[in-house]
Amino acid sequence: MKSARWSPCSILRSLLWSSCLVPLFFLTAQAQTDPFDRWEDDIKRFERLTRELPVDSGGVVFVGSSSIRKWKLDQFFPNKGYLNRGFGGSTIADSTHFAERFIKPLKPSKIVIYAGDNDIKHGKSAEQVVQDFKAFVEMVQQLVPGVEVIFISIKPSLKRWELYPEMSKANASIAELCKTSDQLKFADIATPMIGNNPQPAESLFVKDQLHLSDKGYEIWTRVLQGVLDIP
Repeated sequence: MKSARWSPCSILRSLLWSSCLVPLFFLTAQAQTDPFDRWEDDIKRFERLTRELPVDSGGVVFVGSSSIRKWKLDQFFPNKGYLNRGFGGSTIADSTHFAERFIKPLKPSKIVIYAGDNDIKHGKSAEQVVQDFKAFVEMVQQLVPGVEVIFISIKPSLKRWELYPEMSKANASIAELCKTSDQLKFADIATPMIGNNPQPAESLFVKDQLHLSDKGYEIWTRVLQGVLDIP
């Protein structure tokens, strides 16, 4: 049997192929270790808004996922000047990761956060959601000492109804946590969304049965008005 012989050309081709694989390996590894990169455009937009529209410290900022992003705060809280910094699809950990860049410069007196919905959809347990919320609170209170954090309970939606038992567990634990500090408040939007019905009404949602209609936001607004002490 003849032994394999390598020509100079075949050796060169092998080396070139290997040299291409090495950077590809590192690029793939980097992509896997940077899960927050997908939000970079959103965070840069927030930074630009802060630069272009300087705000006084001591205001109220709403952060979190698409339920915040889609909330027309000027319509539901007229003349309050509340700032919307929601980015759709985000989790609690995403807001924590970028807090120094998009929350700290605003120097808010109150932060209203809605998140946890996507977290549980992506497989996190109620316990993990609670720990992520604790980490968020710790981060923002370091960045903005004395800030009050208001957690909007994870909503019961028709689209994710099968996940609501786990969401409800997270809500209950975070509600208890909020009782331990004057700087934490819990906004229960879940109870009035369900009422005495087995499920929330379809009219509270748009066609995707996940995001809120104006009727859904009317409930959220009433709850937040009480928590924010709006006359």
